[in-house]
Amino acid sequence: MARTVIEGCAVATVDPAGTEYTDGHVVVEDGRITAVGPGSAPDTQGAERANHIDGSGCLVTPGLVNTHHHLYQWASRGLAQDETLFGWLTALYPVWAGIDADITSAAAGAALGWLAKSGCTTSTDHHYVFPHTAGDLLAAEIEAARRIGVRFHPCRGSMDLGKSAGGLPPDDVVEDRDSILAATEAAIETWHDPSPDAMVRIAVAPCSPFSASGALMRETAELARRKGVRLHTHLAETLDEENYAREKFGRSPVDYIDDLGWLGDDVWLAHCVHLDDAAVKRLGTTATGVAHCPTSNARLGAGLAPVRALLDAGSPVGLGVDGAASNEQSSLGDELRQAALVARLRGGPAALTAREALELGTLGGARCLGREADIGSLEPGKLADIALWRVDGLGHAGIADPVAALVLGPRPPLARLLVGGRTVVENDHLSTMDESVLARAARTASRTLQEAHR
Repeated sequence: MARTVIEGCAVATVDPAGTEYTDGHVVVEDGRITAVGPGSAPDTQGAERANHIDGSGCLVTPGLVNTHHHLYQWASRGLAQDETLFGWLTALYPVWAGIDADITSAAAGAALGWLAKSGCTTSTDHHYVFPHTAGDLLAAEIEAARRIGVRFHPCRGSMDLGKSAGGLPPDDVVEDRDSILAATEAAIETWHDPSPDAMVRIAVAPCSPFSASGALMRETAELARRKGVRLHTHLAETLDEENYAREKFGRSPVDYIDDLGWLGDDVWLAHCVHLDDAAVKRLGTTATGVAHCPTSNARLGAGLAPVRALLDAGSPVGLGVDGAASNEQSSLGDELRQAALVARLRGGPAALTAREALELGTLGGARCLGREADIGSLEPGKLADIALWRVDGLGHAGIADPVAALVLGPRPPLARLLVGGRTVVENDHLSTMDESVLARAARTASRTLQEAHR
């Protein structure tokens, strides 16, 4: 791969020291960062063959890391607009029962393409709806991620508590426990790449304590640890869930999953909005990660997550857009601003700084995914997952601090997005796929899914 030199830009490395340069450079060779520093890049042998990127007027940051999503939901946006979580799920589960591999592929392509355009270089997906005749949905979204060119951490989700067993989802989208365990293990063996530069890694992810049995939660945790992969689930998103856990299990959601072996530095949990002080302390003590989804939590009226308290307790916190049916904007770049504002609504104007919000979207997310050695900051030796934001336009005029411009101002145009040194977005347009093709496929998938439900 050719050498790439980015120069003349502000640089926010998001390294542990918070190093920044008002006028700096980043050098990339063979998919990895080889130099970061002030001023122009040092001259080296072969520099004449380098691909030079003029970063004038731009801020360079690590690529953003999306720690929670449901890609298939791109085909069901705009529905159940005024529902709480449980009402929203009740309305949408029958719709999602109609997804298949074609719909999932189209939805994933649109969602991942849009994420890339918002500065995202690595995304998870929590896919837990597997209708019995839908085809290979995991393969469909992995192929979509390959086409877009982003790193992908699909989470093989599952549900074994259908409506007839006291759960929320219809019986035709849940699976039996033996089938789930077999399919999850097969997904790990087929797709998981543990290498440092991996483009695909698998996590194990039963949906939630109200759609997955205790036996499934316990056995999937055992499977994940035997296979050396990470664990993910939803937790403490709403007061309804808090009440459900206390009525059904006699304890809080955090205490319940703790008893099932679901806390630890190989686990990250989505939402964690409703936590008491003891739960926050327990997550921090066990280094359990949290995927903070501020826009989705606002869309569903779920509440304000205690992000400041979680950070202070020692819990890794990243950002997630969540599914496109509860966050139609689905822009990870915009979640930086949302995270800062939501934290301040809860804890005042000093609750989360602009730089802390950027860290949530980069290094914090990498920590949740166990990839802080590879991605999440601009440091020599790390993978060249890099976002180049243009902050010299009208929308940012007068904001002297480029990090404040990115986080608190309007989302900047994306001058370049590199994944492993490869250009995925240039001048706010996807370089890897035709956006009109992705949009047309997504419209068709949405129409097909929703017409089938009528």
